[in-house]
Parts: sequence; C-alpha cells; structure tokens
Amino acid sequence: MRDINDFKKITLDVREDIKKGNDPFKKIMEAVNKLNEEESLVLINSFEPFPLYSVLKNKGFEHVTNNTPEGFEIIFFRNNDEIKPIKISDGADE
Repeated sequence: MRDINDFKKITLDVREDIKKGNDPFKKIMEAVNKLNEEESLVLINSFEPFPLYSVLKNKGFEHVTNNTPEGFEIIFFRNNDEIKPIKISDGADE
C-alpha cells in the first residue's frame, strides 16, 4: 500500500451542509467518483461518518481519521489502482 502522503489531497468540507440539515452523501459520492488513483479525499465533517467507512471500503478505499477541535478530518484513499465508480442512487449511472 502507498504512503498516504503520496496522494494529492482534494478537500470537501460538509459541516455547513450538516448544520443546514442537508444530507451530504450525494456530494461526497460525487467527489469520490471524480478521484483518480493519485488523489485522496479529505472529508471535513462535524461527526465521524461510520456508515460511510463501510460503503467506501466495499469500493476499495481505506481511510485515516483525525479528530480535530473543529470536527473530524477523514482521508479516503484507494488501497489499489482499480477505479470503482460508486452508485449514487438507483437511477444513477455507475
């Protein structure tokens, strides 16, 4: 497995979505689907998204979670070079 620092970091802060009562799942999945094998997603969230861990693990992603004073910083990265699109909803293309 590659070192996490080898990846270009793409940051997505969803705390404002959560604060407004919006579910950021679709936004997160869209960001994940845009990642190439050289990029990682740095997700900034107000809580630790445990269900998201298993969704992305099933798609070949590992994660590192950091608890910060502002919330949680979760870095998602591929543990192999295979790119697997993630279905956002039943009507979405994979």
